[in-house]
Amino acid sequence: MAAIYKRGLMDKITKNLQFILLSIILISTVIAVGIELKRMFLDQSVNLADLLLMFLYLEVMAMVRVFWNQQSISITLPLLIAITALARFIILQGKEMDASALVYEAVAIVLIASAIVILRLRHSDKLGLKQKKSK
Repeated sequence: MAAIYKRGLMDKITKNLQFILLSIILISTVIAVGIELKRMFLDQSVNLADLLLMFLYLEVMAMVRVFWNQQSISITLPLLIAITALARFIILQGKEMDASALVYEAVAIVLIASAIVILRLRHSDKLGLKQKKSK
């Protein structure tokens, strides 16, 4: 009986910690969006790097929502965030980077994109990876 109580207590503590951390992440992201919007308004300019940054914020908020609803995170969302972050980095640093650094960045994006495709296809009948139900 004590083990069940301890498990219930640990679940409650973990759920409360998750809620606190998710709240901090969400509030911080909303504040960052506000700061970015203010900067774009004051500069009176919006460029591709700004849009990609806003997309990153949007993906982080979506990841918080998905985690809260499902109590787990699909690997796809962090991979999409990584691709967007790499693309933003390349745009911001591209003119100052040498060609070999850009090749490494491009390879990283291709690897992440390939991982997303593989993860999407693993649940598909197209690769024949689904387990056949035994009778």
